[in-house]
Amino acid sequence: MGKLEGKTAVITGAATGIGQATAARLAAEGAHVFLVGRRKAELDSAAASIGPAATAVPGDIADPADLDRLYDAVRDRGRGLDVVFANAATAAFAPLEEATVAQYEEIFGINVRGTWLTVQKALPLFNRDASVILNASIRADDGWETYGLYSASKAAIRSLARTWANELKDRGIRVNTVSPGAIDTPGINRAVGEENAAAAKTELAAGVPIGRMGRPEEIAAAVAFLASPESSFVLGANLDIDGGENQF
Repeated sequence: MGKLEGKTAVITGAATGIGQATAARLAAEGAHVFLVGRRKAELDSAAASIGPAATAVPGDIADPADLDRLYDAVRDRGRGLDVVFANAATAAFAPLEEATVAQYEEIFGINVRGTWLTVQKALPLFNRDASVILNASIRADDGWETYGLYSASKAAIRSLARTWANELKDRGIRVNTVSPGAIDTPGINRAVGEENAAAAKTELAAGVPIGRMGRPEEIAAAVAFLASPESSFVLGANLDIDGGENQF
């Protein structure tokens, strides 16, 4: 029997990368997983790879109507909600003098507003001892050039997690964050372009003390821990999963 046998989980940004790997891991631990994402074909493929323990719900977390559709589907299943992994995010990189209002609106609209709405709209469905895990980033702290808007959005996620952990603790809902470092995901290819992806990944790996980029499955393992009763005494914490990058 898995650590999440009989539980219900929602994973946003689940079409590829960290979200897809986490959906597969939570399903392997016994959960029924609702996969949410904007790219329908990839989302359907991810759900199909998991099988009957997965339900794909295409949608944009920045759109309240899409989240209502998601949680209607969870409600209709009739077993409440035990885990939310608010993973969906976007990124754009530009120095202060070149950053645009459009970039600001997109990054904060998805990363902050979308995450806020994802958790807020889940509240009526949570069972006792539920777990919320937010995907932050070690970039929230390190001041990398051109990362200003993205890093600020992830710092906001860390702040929201601490506040929500305090607000929801009496309902038995634990809130924590994971902060990945350099993880090899398709999102890097989309962000920098296929033609630049190999060079970007080599540069990222060079900055990791352990000597390589991380794998999505390594983040999924940490999320599975935070989602399970094994982390019952962990509240308001942030777990860096970065190969030592933010530790030295």
